[in-house]
Amino acid sequence: MQSKAPPPANPSSDEENSLRAQILDAARAQVRRHGEAKTNVVDIARAMGTSHTTIYRHFRSKAELFDALVLEAMRDEEEMARRFAETEGPFAERLEGMVLALHARKRERFTADAEVYGLYRRIVEERPEIIADYSRRMTALIARILADAKRRGEIKVDDIDAAAGVVRDAVTVFVHPAHVAAAAAAGLPSDRMARNVVRTLCAGFRAGLD
Repeated sequence: MQSKAPPPANPSSDEENSLRAQILDAARAQVRRHGEAKTNVVDIARAMGTSHTTIYRHFRSKAELFDALVLEAMRDEEEMARRFAETEGPFAERLEGMVLALHARKRERFTADAEVYGLYRRIVEERPEIIADYSRRMTALIARILADAKRRGEIKVDDIDAAAGVVRDAVTVFVHPAHVAAAAAAGLPSDRMARNVVRTLCAGFRAGLD
């Protein structure tokens, strides 16, 4: 009697993660080439040499796939900001470095990757909860820098969370996709403007130390 072949093994989590990354890469390439409106799941699958069912196994819709592209960019920005929160050094240098790095990354994406950058607009308009979560995490990193500065005696601030919120609100114009795009299009000296805002805030946080 001929033995039956063993059932196919389920793909490992590493294989699934690799396939998910390939889908995101293919989707990003299609958006860059055709724009958001003209990119669909079938075209993404065709570019990968697979079927659309493979895509739907990882993403329930084109919208969810596009959300994932923006979330991936947000995670990259968060990790970059985290390095400033976790490093040593004067708080003003860390805070200024964080804001300028985020601004530069957003501006670079707008100028060099405009079609993919345009996906941010839909997130802002249709998925405010994603923006709110991102804002909370970034504000927590700002608060970490300020709390460290308070422990070191670099600043005089009673409410760290409130101060972090002030910083977030003051620099949003330099990191919000719509504002970054407008500033870049207008040729504004936004780096210098961002630097001046952060330095003014830091001077305020130092007030009363003497």
